[in-house]
Amino acid sequence: MPIPSTVYRALLILALSAGSAWPQSVGAPGTLPPPRPVQPQTAPQPAPTPAPAPAPTPSPSSSGASSAPRRQQPTPTATAPAARATQPASRPAPAATPAPATRPAAQAQQRPPAQPPTVGSTRPPANRRAPGTAAGAAGAAAGAAAGTAAASSRAPEPAQPLPASPPPLPAPSVGPSTGLPLPRFAALRSDQVNMRVGPNTTFPIEWTFQRRDLPVMIIGEFQVWRRIRDVDGAEGWVHQSTLTGRRTALVRPTANAAEIPLRDGPEDAAPTVARLRPGVIARIRECEAGRAWCEVQVAGHRGWLRRNEVWGVLPEEEVKS
Repeated sequence: MPIPSTVYRALLILALSAGSAWPQSVGAPGTLPPPRPVQPQTAPQPAPTPAPAPAPTPSPSSSGASSAPRRQQPTPTATAPAARATQPASRPAPAATPAPATRPAAQAQQRPPAQPPTVGSTRPPANRRAPGTAAGAAGAAAGAAAGTAAASSRAPEPAQPLPASPPPLPAPSVGPSTGLPLPRFAALRSDQVNMRVGPNTTFPIEWTFQRRDLPVMIIGEFQVWRRIRDVDGAEGWVHQSTLTGRRTALVRPTANAAEIPLRDGPEDAAPTVARLRPGVIARIRECEAGRAWCEVQVAGHRGWLRRNEVWGVLPEEEVKS
């Protein structure tokens, strides 16, 4: 549709008055775009800070609860720390306990030395018992048929006291079964050793020894049987399987001494390691021939005893473990 002449004229007048050609929108060929006015330069404005997103409102539950937002918890004010500040910062420290006064060096040196320990009881244990007790009767019934019942029915005999002097030693000889010298010492292998009146199980039991490692003296042999003598002088026959070659000694103080000092060396002036009471069994470590002292060990204590203070070693015997 052609543009009306009146409109065309009006547009032409406006273009001439502005000093510019037709706008590009008109689409007139060969015309230039009108000049744009220069814009004044301004300082760049800072980017606006985005507002914080509101807290999400919980969606209503399937039970049909109200969708109203929950009541916000009150924000703690600045007065709470101030209120806490009024409390005491820390508990008062307890009063310091005065340190005990240290003893002078002179008083510390005057402290009495530690006493050596005592080994053994005031009442020595019994080395043997009569077979009239329950254990002795059981051992007698298992050992023999004839004569055993009579021995088991015998009333128990009291333990014999230590003799004033040991019985004399038998004449030196050689055992017919082993070829070893007689007399010699051995030790009991267990806490239950029956001593019979003869070298056979048909003989009745005379005593039952009840101390392991008790030293006994072998004074006779017959096949697999050994005639022994204990510290009290009681003699009888035991089987060779009930003896061991381990050397022990029984502490036997004199009548006027209740204890024997175990010395740290083979002399009377040596310090005391322990004090041994009568009836204590010691393990012999070494006894030199012709020497008056023997090295022994008792309950973890190692020291020296005189040969005549123990029973279990011959006067001139040499023992080395």
